[in-house]
Amino acid sequence: MIMKNQTTVTEFILLGLSSDPQMQIFLFSMFLLIYLITLGGNIVIMVVIRADSHLHTPMYFFLFHLSFVDICYSSVTVPKMLMNFIAEHKTISVNGCIAQMFLFSLSAVTEAFILSAMAYDRYAAICDPLHYVQTMSKGICVQLVSGAWTMGFFYALLNAVFALKLHFCGPNQINHFSCELPPLLQLSCTDTFTKQVVLLTSSLVFGLSSFLLTLISYIHIISTILRICSSEGRHKAFSTCSSHLIVVGLLYVTSFLQYTKPSSVSSVVLDEIFSIQYSILTPILNPIIYSLKHKEVKRALRNILGKFRFLN
Repeated sequence: MIMKNQTTVTEFILLGLSSDPQMQIFLFSMFLLIYLITLGGNIVIMVVIRADSHLHTPMYFFLFHLSFVDICYSSVTVPKMLMNFIAEHKTISVNGCIAQMFLFSLSAVTEAFILSAMAYDRYAAICDPLHYVQTMSKGICVQLVSGAWTMGFFYALLNAVFALKLHFCGPNQINHFSCELPPLLQLSCTDTFTKQVVLLTSSLVFGLSSFLLTLISYIHIISTILRICSSEGRHKAFSTCSSHLIVVGLLYVTSFLQYTKPSSVSSVVLDEIFSIQYSILTPILNPIIYSLKHKEVKRALRNILGKFRFLN
């Protein structure tokens, strides 16, 4: 029961990564550069895919939407973090904090399911190439992307509804650079056992379902690749999946550790490192990894740059 003399917190203080003014200037410059590269890299990939007709295939259709989600993913937290590095008052309203948490969860889960759709696309291309055109028709691709956004929306809505039921009466300091549900539960004055169970269960259900879809696809892919007689054929088949595997590994390992580790091993530094990896570094690594690994993207980019030089 909430006591009548308890005050209601209307805003939180995001303590961020450092309280040292000089370190904050350095961090501001570093994360601003990362954010600009994230925006630039993902926008370039989206423009290249849209401009080159050779890239109008299911794989690049998913990559286009992955780049868009990465822009959303990064833009949910980084601009506010940058403002707090130079602001005197590093506050965010309770409703603003829950809204940020909702958009963050929406982007994160949507990205996970788009990666699952990309794994299914590679499965169809490698394991059943004769029926690939029918299996990965435009309608199916649109349904898979729509399903990814739907799953992200339901996960975000579920956690936001529970967050809205929390009561905060102090303290109001969050040892983090953004609003996520685990630190909010620690600040709540109400009993959070049920909400912690819901958080863990929903994270496991949504996370494991997307992970299992990816895992099952790759079990079939790897078994098919191992049956290829020529080493050149195996290398070519595996090279089409390697960039996707790198991105999946970076995202799942850190996010699972963050949301499923027991509170007894919780560490502010460890939590921030995990969050930086899956919410800030993953969106910047995606365009770098895919542009370096895919010859078609590099070729299309050279063609576009060549046209600009010709016009100039």
